[in-house]
Amino acid sequence: MSFNLFEKAKEKIIVVAHRGTFSGNIPCNTLPAFKTAVLSGADMIEVDVDMSKDGTLFIFHPYMESPFLGVRTRIPEMTDAEIAPLRYRNFDHTPTQFGLNTFEEILEEFKGKCFINVDKFWGHPKEIWQAIKRHKMEDQVLVKSQMDEKVISVLEQLAPEAAFMPIVSSDAEEVHETLLRSKINYVGAECLFYTDDDVACSPAFIEKMHNDGKLVWANSIIYDHRAQIAATHSDDASICGNPEHGWGWLAKRGFDIIQTDWVSVMSKYLDDNGLLYKKH
Repeated sequence: MSFNLFEKAKEKIIVVAHRGTFSGNIPCNTLPAFKTAVLSGADMIEVDVDMSKDGTLFIFHPYMESPFLGVRTRIPEMTDAEIAPLRYRNFDHTPTQFGLNTFEEILEEFKGKCFINVDKFWGHPKEIWQAIKRHKMEDQVLVKSQMDEKVISVLEQLAPEAAFMPIVSSDAEEVHETLLRSKINYVGAECLFYTDDDVACSPAFIEKMHNDGKLVWANSIIYDHRAQIAATHSDDASICGNPEHGWGWLAKRGFDIIQTDWVSVMSKYLDDNGLLYKKH
């Protein structure tokens, strides 16, 4: 199977499963969560990566050891042997049968099946990129990071061919112009915005990105309802009765990629309303 983000984005809105699809006894960032996401219609799975004391890359959201695993020690402070018996907790905070997967396991499992977004790329860029190259999955993986000059320098030196998206907000225009002059594989931007008037979601900025051959990514997910990163155009708004204001607004605004915690429901809404697939 051939993977090309730009060709996929011409066909349809790219649906991203935030940490997989999880509920009940299936925890996020686990193999069954990612399998469920693909079965639910996700084009891309988003994974978080951390590294053990022994240098092994694990799928885990940094600093979430206490709520997810019931331990206070951080993954980087533990050996692989100490990590092995740990089990994720479910929504009732009861230990499940699911332990941590390595990054290598997830790459091998989903090779040829879907796009993969490595959200916590910046923590260990060299090791993450080496693993991607070992599995010959350069075309299948998108990496993201907060933006600064050090990021550009490291990407230019270690992974100039890596499909890269910066995470932008009020600095969106400045970052875009800077990356156009860089020697990295800049494919688009993840846009965080807090009002409908923010530059990162403005029609002018989205049009400029498209005219320059770049993709734009929005998040309908909510980390904190007090600081929603797609203004009010969220999963919550959509699920609670106003999908036109949530997912519909993001699609009509021109975003090529939408990350959600509700893959199947969002996909169905967008498809039923003629928004999922692009008209040629």
